[in-house]
Amino acid sequence: METVMMSLQVRRTNTILYCRRWQETVRFYHEKLGLPISHATDWLVELKLTDGSFISLADENRATIPGSGGAGITLSWQVDDIAGIHDQIIAIGAAPGPIQTKWCARVFYFRDPEGHRIELWSVA
Repeated sequence: METVMMSLQVRRTNTILYCRRWQETVRFYHEKLGLPISHATDWLVELKLTDGSFISLADENRATIPGSGGAGITLSWQVDDIAGIHDQIIAIGAAPGPIQTKWCARVFYFRDPEGHRIELWSVA
């Protein structure tokens, strides 16, 4: 039996989080983290991370998939100024953990209102 190798060429990414605390979570990503809204309906908001990467927040009460309560999900994003961002995350009240060095990177973690873990890192 011959294995066929597929050549998946992704042009854009969008991670969708299904949220019980939808409005609070949308405010957190948009107002506190400052992510711009690229598309919005009355039950789903898409926010821009980079030119080709987005995160969408869906109201689980209006979706066909229930939320996970943050279980088993880590959003991992590379940033430039880890110490400066860490201070900003403290300022918005998101209670980040300490900056650690691992995997040849400086990294810290915090959670959104839904419980999803966010990992911010920069090259050490």
